[in-house]
Amino acid sequence: MTDTTMDSVNTLFRPGTSDKEIEAAALKAIAARKRTVLFWQVAILVAILGIWEIGARTGFIDPFFYASPSAIGQRLYEWATEGTTEGSLWFNLGVTMEEALIGFFAGSIAGIVVGVGLGQNKLLSDILSVYIKAINSIPRVVLAPIFIMIMGLGLASKVALAFIMVFFVVFANAFQGVREADRDMIANARILGASDWKVTREVIIPSAMSWIFASLHVSFSFAIIGAIVGEFVGARYGIGQLISIAKGTFDAAGMFAAIVLVMIVTLVAEYLMTLVENRLAKWRPQQSLDTH
Repeated sequence: MTDTTMDSVNTLFRPGTSDKEIEAAALKAIAARKRTVLFWQVAILVAILGIWEIGARTGFIDPFFYASPSAIGQRLYEWATEGTTEGSLWFNLGVTMEEALIGFFAGSIAGIVVGVGLGQNKLLSDILSVYIKAINSIPRVVLAPIFIMIMGLGLASKVALAFIMVFFVVFANAFQGVREADRDMIANARILGASDWKVTREVIIPSAMSWIFASLHVSFSFAIIGAIVGEFVGARYGIGQLISIAKGTFDAAGMFAAIVLVMIVTLVAEYLMTLVENRLAKWRPQQSLDTH
């Protein structure tokens, strides 16, 4: 714990401290903790990149297979300014994002609707559970060749794979979230005359929101994976196609550059999703200050 955080914590427990002083000390401790976390995040990243670069330059790491941070940065710059062999970088990124976003939203909506619906209908969920488990047991990526064979090399096959990747993650969490809803609260709402739809909308879904948002944070990455795997198996454009071309030409810098690009996009999407979650879930109590 930093000295600033310790001083703030001491202020919190000092006798006779006013509410304003307690609030100011808590905010100060939170700000100090955020700075500490950010410092170590940046330090770890710089250390990893530095060791990687030095290892590649000294020959300890074979740059033919592992490239180097400087080579990866140079490849990203070339793609951004000069384009790729398959056209503009932004066009290829846009193709992948279109596939991923359509699959993500379609899979999320379907997963929430089916999860909430089956979560409230025990008989139907018991009947369909064996089929859901059977389909869920299939590794998603092996469906890519099937979708491409059925739907072709265009948008539909990549969206279908992204949809499947997202659907089961969101469905499982929505289903479990509904099952974990407070039964006493549901019973009280029904006693007060609430309809089934009103109970679902105002009691069950809000209770399951934490579960649903937890799945959404993970599922966007799965949507990206589905789109890229589909492109890797067969496509004309997209980040997956760039990775496939780089693999075929033993261009390690190109493969890592595509991976870095996907990581950046996924982290930005995660940040935006966190903002949306915080705005929609203001009713949740804030986590207490961790002083350990």
